[in-house]
Amino acid sequence: MNGIHDMGGMDGFGPVEREENEPVFHHRWEGRVYALTRAVKRWGVGRNWPGFRFVLENIPPADYLRMSYYERWFHMMVSRLAGSGLVSGTELETGRSDPGAQAPEILPSADTGSLGFGLLDREVPARFRPNDTVRARNLHAFGHTRQPRYVRGRVGTVVEDFGVYALQDSDAGGTQPCDRPQHVYSVRFEARELWGERAAAGDAVYVDLWEEYLEAV
Repeated sequence: MNGIHDMGGMDGFGPVEREENEPVFHHRWEGRVYALTRAVKRWGVGRNWPGFRFVLENIPPADYLRMSYYERWFHMMVSRLAGSGLVSGTELETGRSDPGAQAPEILPSADTGSLGFGLLDREVPARFRPNDTVRARNLHAFGHTRQPRYVRGRVGTVVEDFGVYALQDSDAGGTQPCDRPQHVYSVRFEARELWGERAAAGDAVYVDLWEEYLEAV
């Protein structure tokens, strides 16, 4: 989707400041949020929760920019729990159990047909090879996509074929079928192809792209 989360190549956000000896968590509550997201994961089994990134990308732009990294994670977790009825509005407001709410239960897993996220041991013909010239298709997905906006319509060169993975895009409702196995390629884009004369002549960006994002030139 075309949201504020896709910031690659945008101006006005200031420099990226590297923090020396940066801790894993800057505040104790951040670690608790991370732990909670792992603890509640089993409650999503059989409930077909919308994808992690899909929920984050649907945060209203003003809120997305205001929130810190783990505030967005907390929003994602609450959205999933509340949306599936596992917590009530009263419980969210008070932080206490709601005696009037139905007791949640863990559901059995359902066979969704998902191929998962990892490298697949499947024989799928590769459409492209290293050194092929390709163009990133001008796609505007309604759901989550792994194609960054700044490469759309731009021409690059295939550098490496990483093998076959299931496409990780979601539909407009956040469901992530993961049922279209295809090759993933590292594609080199010259910086000036992406950003014109403002970019340094010798710079390039390497982007990992699923095959269906690409077309031959």
